Amino acid sequence: MASLKELPNIGPVLEEKLREVGIDTPKALRETGSREAFVRIRLKDPTACLHMLSALEGAVRGIPKKELPQDVRQELKTFFNSL
Repeated sequence: MASLKELPNIGPVLEEKLREVGIDTPKALRETGSREAFVRIRLKDPTACLHMLSALEGAVRGIPKKELPQDVRQELKTFFNSL
């Protein structure tokens, strides 16, 4: 089984948060998607921030969050602000 921490942007803390919400493999994260994964985390941790959402999106795409296209960053910010 592949490890979540092998994905870009996923360190031990975010890996643990994902596991706590039932996401324990890269495949499960890709299938769940960054937004749904973030919502699950946010329900348990109201301090979850936009940076975490961006990290999750980058992990799903297999890229560092700083390489997310500007339009994707804006979509994530709009989604985050809607919560």
